[in-house]
Amino acid sequence: MNRSQRPAILPAPARLHRPARQVDRAPETIAALAAEALHRELETYPKPGLVSHVDSGSHADMDAGTFRRSAAALEPFFAALARAGAAGAAMPALRRIGLDAEAAMRAATGGVNTHRGAIFGLGLLAAAAGARPSPARPGALGQLIKARDGAAILDGPVLLHAPGARARRRHRVGGAPAEAAAGFPTLYGVGLPALRRARSVRPGNAEAARVETCLALIAHLEDTNLLHRGGPEGFAFARAAAADFIAGGGVARDDWRARAVDLHQTFVARRLSPGGAADLLAMTLFVDGWELAP
Repeated sequence: MNRSQRPAILPAPARLHRPARQVDRAPETIAALAAEALHRELETYPKPGLVSHVDSGSHADMDAGTFRRSAAALEPFFAALARAGAAGAAMPALRRIGLDAEAAMRAATGGVNTHRGAIFGLGLLAAAAGARPSPARPGALGQLIKARDGAAILDGPVLLHAPGARARRRHRVGGAPAEAAAGFPTLYGVGLPALRRARSVRPGNAEAARVETCLALIAHLEDTNLLHRGGPEGFAFARAAAADFIAGGGVARDDWRARAVDLHQTFVARRLSPGGAADLLAMTLFVDGWELAP
């Protein structure tokens, strides 16, 4: 082959400065991912004391249908939050959308609080996803929330009669606002590693990975739902029991499901419900999907 027959070689600048891969970050796509995260959290069993597609856990006022109606009602508001994030909206504007979302949730559920915590946490993540250009970068959403909204989250209004707020004051824990203001360190430091580790242990069993993630979160999270329902004793019991499940092999054991069912029944008998961990499981699933989007 002579020189005139050789394939053309692009100059270095043309090779090195190709446009970045574009990922669909439309508000509707972000909202669909958030709603799907809520549905997958619901379709996870057994989660100790929590509502699932199998039973209502420690709750007499809600079931899987309640959660499905709530998730459907919230999806348009996650899109609104993503658009607000893309526009650089400050916390007061995000809060107004969140309050409208809560009203829609209660209308869909007959007044039952199914997803208030998820509206707060997933809402912040949806707004951050709307603000972030593609491609996704690990940890980007939490870093943006901490840098842009952290102080405003901690300075925000306190719902004096909300169970979580009462538990935070009584037991002097930071709860969901502190977790969000810090950029969701439990999500990134516990939830995502547990989810991805469990996938390698139980390949092809996505539900097992979600169960492992939920138990890992219960073991680490300052869950004000547990404090509200069980006080310090119930809170300590729940965290220790979840930690024992993980330390004992988690879903890597052949009898993992039977062990998790026993734990679920024990939580129900004690009326314990780690709702904060359930919210953070949904948030973990959202972030995982956002970071791994093709």
